[in-house]
Amino acid sequence: MPYANTNAATSLSIAPDRNNAALRNPSESPYQKRNTQRDNPTQQLIQQAVDFLLQQLEAGKSETLTAYLAAMARFHSYSFGNILAIARQRPTATRVAGFSTWKELGRFVKKGEKGIQILAPIVGHRRRKDGDEQETDKKPRPVLLGFRTVYVFDVAQTEGADLPEFKHNVTGDVGSHWDGLIAFLAQQNIALEYNENIAPALGVSYGGKIALLPGQSKAEEFVTLVHEVAHELLHKSERRTMTTATVRETEAEAVAFIVGQAIGLEMGRASSDYIQMYAGNAALLAESLEVVQRTSAVILGAIRAESSGRQDTPSSVPEPIAEVA
Repeated sequence: MPYANTNAATSLSIAPDRNNAALRNPSESPYQKRNTQRDNPTQQLIQQAVDFLLQQLEAGKSETLTAYLAAMARFHSYSFGNILAIARQRPTATRVAGFSTWKELGRFVKKGEKGIQILAPIVGHRRRKDGDEQETDKKPRPVLLGFRTVYVFDVAQTEGADLPEFKHNVTGDVGSHWDGLIAFLAQQNIALEYNENIAPALGVSYGGKIALLPGQSKAEEFVTLVHEVAHELLHKSERRTMTTATVRETEAEAVAFIVGQAIGLEMGRASSDYIQMYAGNAALLAESLEVVQRTSAVILGAIRAESSGRQDTPSSVPEPIAEVA
């Protein structure tokens, strides 16, 4: 769908549509099926965070959604469940680390501060079975054995030595991130062109090609392009048949919000319309948020890898899978 709202680069003001595919039978959602695994601590963590988000927005506190999206921008390298857990427990968190890590950095947790509870994976190696006759020199592969609860603290909960500023904070200036985004387009075989005829839309996604309206500021152009890239990655496949235009537009705008804020652009506030589309369906909301988070992480990883000269960027956006912290 064309990215036609000239103010859409700084808000998520998409009118809710209650008659959309998000209201389909919840049993059709793969995320809903995973939620039945009550013994999975990561799914419980996600469920608690999404339920809290629903409660807050139903109470008129739309800033909770903005905090969740902002957390995805700040902590995109964390697992989906842990991002939601951090946002729920401390919405203002900007940089988190464990007690020992802060100590190594010359900072100490203030007395009386309460830790932010997240899950850490327990990784080990499975022993070879007694009857296994195959000998190999290769080391056994690490496997996920489970999860354990750990606590991290936000920088505001600590005191001590000053920390260096992030190199990627670029308020109002996309800097080299634009080149990284263009390189990512090339990796995805997505062509880019400028076309005055798409006005009043700022950008249009055609499937394998994106058109941008000339004359935008660099920051606005960057966010518009991210919005259309999100459409290319998410909505040109099977997911298009599972969602309505309203859902697709809002997911793309959420990705643009996260990526833009992550590189330091001023993105404004997100509206509560995102939650309204789901009419209280926590499973479908969580599924959509997870897709948004993973897509944002792929784009950000590609942009930052290009800026640092690495060649380890993911080439596609994974569909939601079982959570690994």
